Amino acid sequence: MLNNQEKAESRKMPMLPIRDVVIFPHMMTPFVVGRESSVRALEEALVGDKRIFLATQHDASVDEPGPNDIYQVGTIVTIVQSLKLPDGNIKVLVEGVERGKVLSMSDEDGFFRAVVRPIQIKAEPSPALEALVNRVTALFEQYVKLSQSLNYETMVAAARVDDAAKLSDTIAANLQLSMEEKQELLEIFDPTERLNRIADILELEIEKLTVDRNIQGRVKRQMERAQKEYYLNEKMKAIQKELGRGEKSEFDELKKKIETAGMSKEAKEKASQELKRLEMMPPMSAESTVSRNYLDWLLAVPWKKKTKEIKDLDKAEKILSEDHYGLEKIKERILEFLAVRRLVKDPKGSILCFVGPPGVGKTSLGMSIARATGRKFVRLSLGGVRDEAEIRGHRRTYIGALPGQILQMMKKAGTRNPVFMLDEVEKMSMDFRGDPSAALLEVLDPEQNFMFMDHYLDVEYDLSQVFFICTANVTHTIPAALQDRMEVLRLSGYTELEKLEIAKRFLVKKQRKAAGLTEKNISFSDEALAAIIRSYTREAGVRNFEREIANVCRKVARRVVKEGRDLEVSVAPGNLADFLGVIKFRDTVAEKNNEVGLAVGLAWTEVGGQILTTEATLMDGKGRLTLTGKLGDVMQESARAAMSYVRSRSHMLGLDRDFYRRLDVHIHVPEGAIPKDGPSAGITLATTLASALTKIPVRQDVAMTGEITLRGKVLPIGGMKEKLLAAHRAEIRTIILPKDNEKDLADIPDNIQQDLKLHFVETMDEVLQIALERPLTPLAPNAPLVADFQPGDVSGQGSLTQ
Repeated sequence: MLNNQEKAESRKMPMLPIRDVVIFPHMMTPFVVGRESSVRALEEALVGDKRIFLATQHDASVDEPGPNDIYQVGTIVTIVQSLKLPDGNIKVLVEGVERGKVLSMSDEDGFFRAVVRPIQIKAEPSPALEALVNRVTALFEQYVKLSQSLNYETMVAAARVDDAAKLSDTIAANLQLSMEEKQELLEIFDPTERLNRIADILELEIEKLTVDRNIQGRVKRQMERAQKEYYLNEKMKAIQKELGRGEKSEFDELKKKIETAGMSKEAKEKASQELKRLEMMPPMSAESTVSRNYLDWLLAVPWKKKTKEIKDLDKAEKILSEDHYGLEKIKERILEFLAVRRLVKDPKGSILCFVGPPGVGKTSLGMSIARATGRKFVRLSLGGVRDEAEIRGHRRTYIGALPGQILQMMKKAGTRNPVFMLDEVEKMSMDFRGDPSAALLEVLDPEQNFMFMDHYLDVEYDLSQVFFICTANVTHTIPAALQDRMEVLRLSGYTELEKLEIAKRFLVKKQRKAAGLTEKNISFSDEALAAIIRSYTREAGVRNFEREIANVCRKVARRVVKEGRDLEVSVAPGNLADFLGVIKFRDTVAEKNNEVGLAVGLAWTEVGGQILTTEATLMDGKGRLTLTGKLGDVMQESARAAMSYVRSRSHMLGLDRDFYRRLDVHIHVPEGAIPKDGPSAGITLATTLASALTKIPVRQDVAMTGEITLRGKVLPIGGMKEKLLAAHRAEIRTIILPKDNEKDLADIPDNIQQDLKLHFVETMDEVLQIALERPLTPLAPNAPLVADFQPGDVSGQGSLTQ
C-alpha cells in the first residue's frame, strides 16, 4: 500500500523496459524500439505529454520481461524525436529528466503502466562539496585524456557545470562501465554520495588506462619493428619473384603439404592452427623457429603412405630360407602372419619377441622378415635407454625438444607399415626421468597403439599397421606387463651340424667376399669348420664363429697380396693352428673313471648350455654344510633340500639315522669365479651327496638336470635343448631328465636324439638307480632305527648350517 506522501508525489505513466543500456537524467540517448508491448507504450506516451518511464532489464536475453525482470529504479524521460522505420520498428531520441522509482506496475492494453515516484535530491552548497566537484572534474578531464574513445573538447565542456547532481550524471553516463555498475550509480540518489563513488571509479579507471597506455607503447614499438621486418621480407620476396625464384609463398607450400599429407582430423586442425600462428610471427624470432620445426615434424611423419606387401607365400618362404638356415618355427609363424594378411583386409599389426642367446640371428631375422613381406625395415636399440622421453619425446616447452625415437624411426621408414625392430628390449633401465618400459606398454598394445600420443607432436598417431619385433637374450628382466603384450618366440642355440651348414651356406661366402678373395684363393673343409666350432668358439650362436672365419680369410688375403692372385689355400684341421693359433677351448669331457662324490649336471646360460660338475667331500665334524662355487640363493636352497632328502632317506641309503652328527659336508661347484644359480641342479646335488655318503661311485657317462623336492620328486626345468646340446658336445650319451620335460623333445633335432639315451624320471630313487655304479643297500630290518622316523621326515635333533 502507498502512503499519502507517495501518492501525492507519484504519477502513473507508460513504462518501457530497455536492454543493455542505463539512461541517466540530462542525457540525450537514441535507441530503437521493436517489441510490440514497447511500441504500444511509446505510442501511448506520444499521444500524451511525451513522457515515459525507462527501466533496464536484469537479463537482456529475456524477450517478454515480467515485473521481477526489471530494475525498480529508472529514469523519467521526454521523447524528443521519433521515426517509424520500414520494418515496423521505431527509432526514438529521448532526454533524461529525473530519476524515478516504481511503486507499482500493471499490464494494461498490452504494455506496462507504472506508478512512479520522481526522486530529486539537491545537494546543499558547501566548501566541501565545491572541493569534491573540482576534484571529480579534474579526474574526469584526466580520464578523458587517457581514453581514446571520448572526444576531449566535448566531454570537458559537458563536465563544466556547477550543479553537483547534473555533473555526477553527466560523468556517469560517459564512463565505460558495465550495465550493473551504471545501474548502481543510478540508484545512488544523494549527489554528494554519487560524486564520491564516481571519484573512486575514476581513480581506478585512470590507473588501468595508464597501464594500458604503457603496454600499448611497448607493443607499438614492437609492431613498428615487426612491420619493418615484414616490409623488408616482402621486398625480398618481390625481388626474388622478379628474378624468377620462389613464385609461390612458403606458407602456400606448407598449406598445400598439410592438405595432401593425409593427416588425421585432429592433426590437420593443429597444423593449420600452427601455420596461422607462424604467418603472424616475425620470421627471425625464436618462437617462429620452434613453430616451423613443429610443422616440419608433423609433415615428415608418414600419415597415409603404405608399402605394398608381398602376399605370395611361396616367394616369402623362399626369401626366408635363402637368408636363414633352420629356425622352422619362426618361419612358420611369419608365413601364418602373411596368410592372415591375405585373408583379412585390415588386420592389426603383430608384436613378436625373439628370445635367444647372442649370435643366433635375431636381428638379421627381422631384416629377413621385412624383405619377405616387402616392407621397410627400421631398428631401434633400447640397450641402456633409461629416459621415458626417448620413447614419447619431450614437450615443446623445452628448448631443443624433439619427438621420441618411435616417431623418429617412423619418419626414417617413410611408411605407416614398416617392420620395426626394438632391439635388446630387456636391457632398458629406469631412473628419475621415468621408466621407458612403461612407455612401451602403449606402443606394443594392439588395443592402444592406434592412438599413440607423442609428447612433442601432441596428436594421436596410428601405429596399428606397424609390425613390431622385439629381441631379448632373456625374459626375466622384462616387466611382466610388457611380456604380456608380446608373442614370445624362442630361438635356441644351434647344434654343431646346424652351425656347419650355416657356415657352408652363408658365413664362408660372406667373409670370403669381405676379404676380397675368390673360391680359388681359399676353401674350408668340413672338418676344419667343425674344428673351429669345437676348439675356437664357445657360444650358442655363430657370431664368434664368423669372426674366426674372417680371421682366417684376412691372413690368406695378406698372403695373396704378397704371393699373387693365383695363390690357393685349403684350410684343414692340420693347418688351422697356423691361422688361428693354439686352440682356445677344450670341450669339457666327463671324467673317464667313475668317482665317489662327483656327478655331472647340465646348466643353461645366456650363451647356451654347458656341463657342470658337482663334487662333495666328507670330514669329521658336527653336521655343518658348506657350499662354495659362487652359488646363488636358489642353488643354495636346492643344496639344503638335497641334504634334507638324503637325511630323510638314510635307511634306504644304508646310513645310520644320526650319521650327520659326526660329519661336516662340503659341496663345491667348479668353476668358482663364475656365478651360478637356479633350481635345476637339485638332483645333481642330491646324487653327489648320496654317492659321498654311501661311498658308491657315480657313473661319469651320465649327466642329469632337474629340480628336487623334499619328498624326492623331480620337477621340470627349462633350457632342455641347450643342455642336451652341451651333453652331446661333451660326449655324454646317457641323460637323466624330469618326466614332465618329455614334451620338449619336439624341439630337439632328430640326429641329437638318436645319439643320446634319455631317461625321464619322476623320483630321486629312479635317478640314483641310473646314476650310481651299483645298487644301494638299505639297512637290515633289525638295524637300530627310530620307529617314527619315516622317509620325508626332515625333523630331528642336530642341525645343518651353512
